[in-house]
Amino acid sequence: MILDKLQNAPRYYTLHPLFEQAFRFLKETDLTALPIGQQAIVGRDLFAIISEGTGTTEKDAKLEVHRKYIDIQYIVSGTDHMGWKDLAQCSAPSDPYTEERDAAFFPDKTRNWFDVPAGSFTIFYPDDAHAAMVTEETVRKVVLKIAVN
Repeated sequence: MILDKLQNAPRYYTLHPLFEQAFRFLKETDLTALPIGQQAIVGRDLFAIISEGTGTTEKDAKLEVHRKYIDIQYIVSGTDHMGWKDLAQCSAPSDPYTEERDAAFFPDKTRNWFDVPAGSFTIFYPDDAHAAMVTEETVRKVVLKIAVN
């Protein structure tokens, strides 16, 4: 898991062949003008999910993981409160993995909570169980999905 500001994105370009293009999309696109929903960038290898709204509470938050995609979650406005736990420390999923949604959900709770303000991003790999949108504040965000392979 990585937490940083968009201005530091070049540090991470070498971590995946599509990271430079992903971060360039965040820097060069008017993210406030994008409609809510999905936007293709490089077919199904790199795409964006734009959302805006409020979230849930820490008590109700569910940790999730993905197998096919790495998440870069960038906060456009507001502050997202997120949680993290190493997948190796999670119990069996309460909602098992399905390929269609590329997600499994866990009943586990975490003590690792942090705020991600506007202008910042997180990177979650397949071994990073994470809970996002744990906030009562309205948050606009872009989740970039980057194919692992």
